[in-house]
Amino acid sequence: MVGGFEVGAVPFNPDGWGPPETSSGTTTTTLPLHVPFAPFSRSEKVGRIADWTRNFNNSGARPSSKNSADAVFDFTADDSFPDAVAAAGDDDASFRLVDGKPPPRPKFGPKWRFNQHHRHNQLPQRRDEEVEARKREQEKERARRDRMYLNRNQSNQTRREAAVFKSSVDIQPEWNMLDQIPFSTFSKLSFSVPEPEDLLLCGALEYYDRTFDRVTPKNERRLERFKNRNFFKVTTTDDPVIRRLANEDKAAVFATDTILSTLMCAPRSVYSWDIVIQRVGNKLFFDKRDGSQLDLLSVHETSQEPLPEAKEDINSAYSLSVEAAYINQNFSQQVLIRDGNKVAFDEPNPFANEGEEVASVAYRYRRWKLDDNMYLVSRCEVQSVADVNNQRQFLTLNALNEFDTKYTGVDWRQKLETQRGAVLATELKNNANKLAKWTAQALLASADLMKLGYVSRVHPRDHFNHVILAVVGYKPREFAAQINLNTGNMWGIVKSIVDLFMKLSEGKYVLVKDPSKPQVRIYEVPPDAFENDYVEEPLPEDEQAQPPAEDAEGTEAAGTTNDVEDKEIDGQV
Repeated sequence: MVGGFEVGAVPFNPDGWGPPETSSGTTTTTLPLHVPFAPFSRSEKVGRIADWTRNFNNSGARPSSKNSADAVFDFTADDSFPDAVAAAGDDDASFRLVDGKPPPRPKFGPKWRFNQHHRHNQLPQRRDEEVEARKREQEKERARRDRMYLNRNQSNQTRREAAVFKSSVDIQPEWNMLDQIPFSTFSKLSFSVPEPEDLLLCGALEYYDRTFDRVTPKNERRLERFKNRNFFKVTTTDDPVIRRLANEDKAAVFATDTILSTLMCAPRSVYSWDIVIQRVGNKLFFDKRDGSQLDLLSVHETSQEPLPEAKEDINSAYSLSVEAAYINQNFSQQVLIRDGNKVAFDEPNPFANEGEEVASVAYRYRRWKLDDNMYLVSRCEVQSVADVNNQRQFLTLNALNEFDTKYTGVDWRQKLETQRGAVLATELKNNANKLAKWTAQALLASADLMKLGYVSRVHPRDHFNHVILAVVGYKPREFAAQINLNTGNMWGIVKSIVDLFMKLSEGKYVLVKDPSKPQVRIYEVPPDAFENDYVEEPLPEDEQAQPPAEDAEGTEAAGTTNDVEDKEIDGQV
């Protein structure tokens, strides 16, 4: 080592710890004069290393350091260093945070909401912002669902129009369209008719079997087939009783309950239908064509779910209509007590041959007064009779059919016992027109009770075998009020149609429901129109599937030789 290290003179302080306040003149020092032993900046500690003798319990002298462990090294609050306190104050006043980084965004979501570490640091307004953000997300989700629902309904409506919205009759070029009436005008009509009078009762009725009221999905009944009983669907002008009443001038307007109910419930209809109207002298006859859609029963007509377009599909609109007609005929005969005990009326069945087995049905020929000089006669049907408190009650029997829960959305086997109201509400939505027509027919016949059966397929892909799951009875007037069917409006529609055709000249006309619009059109047709249409009546489903040609030829020959048999709907499907 070349040179030694000189420490210098260190003065002795007899009064305390640290250097003395004044030193003798003889003492030499290398330290600058008039410099306090205090920090000059926050990063340098010059002078006292630490002071544990100061008390910081006084809030006025509390150190500014955030870390309490460094308080013994902080001299800014010491009154003995005023210059250091002033310098520190200037430093704090001139200090500015310069940071270009944006403030952190609020962390919404489960991780932020349920993190305990962030909960006590969360700002008060953060919770409100979170609620507002959640509301905005819900609104977006709701708008998205609405758009999807509208798009789906529009696509379904387009598919339904392509599949089933076809005219029930081919409009010929020589037909002359006279008028078209929108359904909106029908809703404003109202007409009150007095109580009708019975002109004649024909046929015979069997008693209703009350054991079917206790049928449930757990003890279901197999639907039987009644191939030997004949069912007649005879139009107005082919009815011998109506011809006789017309010759006796009993009325000016003649119709059947099927045709009248179609007119009365026209605003609820979606599928196309047609009625042939003949003006002969001062009389008006409402007829249906042979093989008309009025002989069948619509299924899923007012639903938004589309049905298969292929006609041969078992779930197509036509196949379901044939199946529903077959179910209704068999159901109306199975729920009866078939012991030979019948209630006979004034005349036998006017359409049956002697010795022929016919279904249990009674025809009530009833007359309503439409005007001072105008009466209406209609043939109304009831299917059964029951004795309640020694009083005879007439019953109408109809059946709703379940074909596939994929289309209806409600499983009858699960819901009928616990949520029967929900099942009926679904049927009212999907088959509003059919249920309204059944109710109107029960009101026209003055039936005391209408029985609705719930019939389902054994398997969704088997349209030949069915089971009865339940039978429920309703009073027609109460049920009409439940489905919002106004009798005044029903008769107002009939009265307006009758007045309209009474103003036309003699001839044949067709009233057609537009296949794609809620309106009806009136066409004037030649007198010989629809004379030979019965040959083109479609065969039942099982006969279409038979390969031998001689069966089909035999059926066609039988149809051409017997007019009454051609107007029947066989119970074989």
